[in-house]
Amino acid sequence: MSGLGELDRPGTPAGPGAWDARSHEWLAGEPYPRDEGEQGEPHALGEEERKKKPAADAALARGSAPASARRAAAADPVKALMHRHRELCERAVDPLEIAAGLEAHGVTDRTASRFRHRDVFSLAEELYARVPRDGETSHRPTPPKAPRPRAAWVLLTLLPGVLCAATLAGLHLTQGQPRLITAAVGVLAVTMAIRVALSRGPLSTKGRTPAPSSGTWTCWLVAYAVLGDGLLRAAVAGGPDGLPTGTTDGPWPLATAPVLALTLACAPAAWSAHLFAARARRRLTASRGLEEFTASVQPLLFGTVALYLCALTGLLTLTGVALAEPAAYAQATTLGTLLFLARLLTAHGFTYAPAVVLTATATVEGAALATVFAGRLPGCGFLATPVETLVHTWGPGSIPALACGVAALTLLLHATRRLTRASAHARSDGLSP
Repeated sequence: MSGLGELDRPGTPAGPGAWDARSHEWLAGEPYPRDEGEQGEPHALGEEERKKKPAADAALARGSAPASARRAAAADPVKALMHRHRELCERAVDPLEIAAGLEAHGVTDRTASRFRHRDVFSLAEELYARVPRDGETSHRPTPPKAPRPRAAWVLLTLLPGVLCAATLAGLHLTQGQPRLITAAVGVLAVTMAIRVALSRGPLSTKGRTPAPSSGTWTCWLVAYAVLGDGLLRAAVAGGPDGLPTGTTDGPWPLATAPVLALTLACAPAAWSAHLFAARARRRLTASRGLEEFTASVQPLLFGTVALYLCALTGLLTLTGVALAEPAAYAQATTLGTLLFLARLLTAHGFTYAPAVVLTATATVEGAALATVFAGRLPGCGFLATPVETLVHTWGPGSIPALACGVAALTLLLHATRRLTRASAHARSDGLSP
């Protein structure tokens, strides 16, 4: 591993206080040379030295500097770090992005102390100030103003809920083949609206490549929320081999209130993600250390999830009353939290864990249905015992509630480790992992 990953690699001792240019580490004696002046601040250069510095830096980068220049670089470990990560420093628009990039490479506050700095932020400020930029003067960043939400993505997040409500209204007003056509067109329209809504705003994946399976398993989880509980209840009761008592419109009842609430929740999900990103960015500016930033962002993350949960719970209550259906709080809130955390992680560049967790959750729900039907085979009744026990004890909604609840908790724990890193909130796509 090149670059900052080599900071912890031991070198070959070369005498007390020596600097190993290959491993970029002080080998023995003092952790870094002590020069006159205040420790932790870049040393002031005279007028003549400042004029010669750009040419000397360029010569050192090309490897053609004289021995005296190389010895000077050895006495200045930050210079070696600057040349190794010059591209990162040149494309950064402020020191915070350099700090995020260094942290993404594994640099900690303890590592920064080897370069005479109390933390990564202080080291990034020196790197930002020392890398030459044409016609640009370095400055300390000021806390940015929270960006205003754009009307485009705000309106787009309302579109899935509106189309889903229109589809359900059409289903209540039609019968027979027109109803089937209405359902097919409505599902297609809502799916496209969700894709468009997630392509803009704080939940978009611009510059990212989500796992191809994530969309498939998300559709499965939503479809199970609509059909799964009724099918599982019918399967445990010995069906479905006909119409349940009191129904005339299908082999088992559909749960439409949860899916309507989930589509309406696209708007509060985007707003919550926007507030989280904006406030995390401000705290990144105000923090003076990686540990301080992590400690300040963790409560913000929990508050964001709680805010979304409150909004989703309110929407479930409203849709349940409007459609005269059970609200299914346990199933819908756990599923909504799972989908929100998966999208939040994906939007910040962490795509692997959400894809794995969504796949595992959909597999558990599918396996629960499969074991009930497999239990009807001769000698295989024991396969259906666990699922039937849960259904008889807590109802068919216990299966998706447990599966999605465990998955959501797993992603929340993962998010507390990933979304509290400075590199997760860098504005430049190249700095985000």
